[in-house]
Amino acid sequence: MGSMAPLPQIERTNLPGSTRSISRIINGLWQLAGGHDEHVDLASAAGVMDDLIQEGFDTFDMADHYGDAELVVGKHNELARTTGNSKSVSFSKWCPEEDGVMSFENAEAAVDRALQRMGQERIELMQYHAWNFCDPTYLHNLTHLQRLQKNGKIGLIGLTNTDAAHLKLLLDSGFRIATNQVPTSVIDRRLTRGRLNDICLKHDVGILAYGTLLGGFLSEKWLDQPEPADDESKPLNWSLKKALDKIAKRHGVSISAVACRYVLDIPSVKAIIVGTRLTSDSKRYLPRNLETFSVELTEDDRVLIKEAQKGLTDVPGDCGDEYRRPPYLTASGDLSHHLSDRDRSDEVRTAIAKGQRVEYMSGSKWEPIAGYCRAVRTGNCIRVSGTTANSPVSSLSAIGGSSPSSQTVHILDIIEGALKAWGLQVSQAHGWVFQNAGVLPANTLVVSGLIGDEMLVEIEAEAEVGCADNGVVRVSNKAVAKTTQTSPTHKSK
Repeated sequence: MGSMAPLPQIERTNLPGSTRSISRIINGLWQLAGGHDEHVDLASAAGVMDDLIQEGFDTFDMADHYGDAELVVGKHNELARTTGNSKSVSFSKWCPEEDGVMSFENAEAAVDRALQRMGQERIELMQYHAWNFCDPTYLHNLTHLQRLQKNGKIGLIGLTNTDAAHLKLLLDSGFRIATNQVPTSVIDRRLTRGRLNDICLKHDVGILAYGTLLGGFLSEKWLDQPEPADDESKPLNWSLKKALDKIAKRHGVSISAVACRYVLDIPSVKAIIVGTRLTSDSKRYLPRNLETFSVELTEDDRVLIKEAQKGLTDVPGDCGDEYRRPPYLTASGDLSHHLSDRDRSDEVRTAIAKGQRVEYMSGSKWEPIAGYCRAVRTGNCIRVSGTTANSPVSSLSAIGGSSPSSQTVHILDIIEGALKAWGLQVSQAHGWVFQNAGVLPANTLVVSGLIGDEMLVEIEAEAEVGCADNGVVRVSNKAVAKTTQTSPTHKSK
């Protein structure tokens, strides 16, 4: 009788700035949040955690809003101290509401709550989610997390759903970011087709990828089944599914294993996160997860996948845009209710309706000193004063550091914040986002002195409300030339 083939070894890695080893497949505990499991038996779930740890899947990802997830980890840590069970590597997230609270005490309370629930003295990786980059609260909170890191309560600081422009802005500003958690799959290729992968490699930021199996869509369950209705937000491609199936059969593994291997092979990806319920049948999925580590995609495999991907429609925008820009199609559905409208009071709405002059103050220290406001609206015309990358955080001289492009990102965030105060939806960063929004702004260059050596960019803006409602007509040079040929009385310049 022949001997059984040895089980593949679980791949492990270290996160940037850490010597702590983690599994390259992480147990994601979002399914313990409300709507998935209404009641969680903490002791039972902690026991399942131990089963997974014994098999080598010892890394767990959770958040402050994942129901009882942090409590389950706390229960497991309690049992581990008394029974000698193996310890886990546990990450969490802080996703504060848009309430304008930006004090250190508020940040420390959030971290202390997570530590208390998890029964730990330090969180290995605390990941931060900013709902709105126009609100400077996220810069204050990340500064507070740095202070808590120095105090020993946090090991590493990570981000969730952060686009390339704002990740680079934070890195250029001096923040040490270890990870960025974003959706990535053979269908959602924003990580590699945009700039994010290259920025992560250059600055040693590890990607923690989720959505790799698209909620189970990339599995045998859907093979040869009637194709669900297609839509622009979730482009489906049956030839890609067939390609994955062909590769899976070639290697003797599941479609899911091939889909996971594809993402793990992306240079910036440190690990993938797979949803785990921590129930009695959780161990049933261990062989499928282990299969991922037995696959080594060949060049022929990659060519086959690449050919099938040609039929895909790219997911629009950059990683994380779905949390901050319409149509808000996240893995959890439409989360646009998190985008607050608190800047628009009834008084402002009434003033706008009457066509009165409305002044907007951003809170910059220069506004009261120089006697001006960030923006003024009169009727449908909005004029934004010259804006630089002034830092709202005293420890930073300029957001974006010495990078003109990152300073520009922050400046446009400030301008967007001013326009949003009047209920306008505009683009979020520089050039490529204007393209996403279908806007080609007029460009004027004025050379003038700036207010400090650290300020590299200053931008003024003017917007007219409602003009887009009547459509856009674009006339090219060719169109003008053609017109002049048919009109002998007109002289082109």
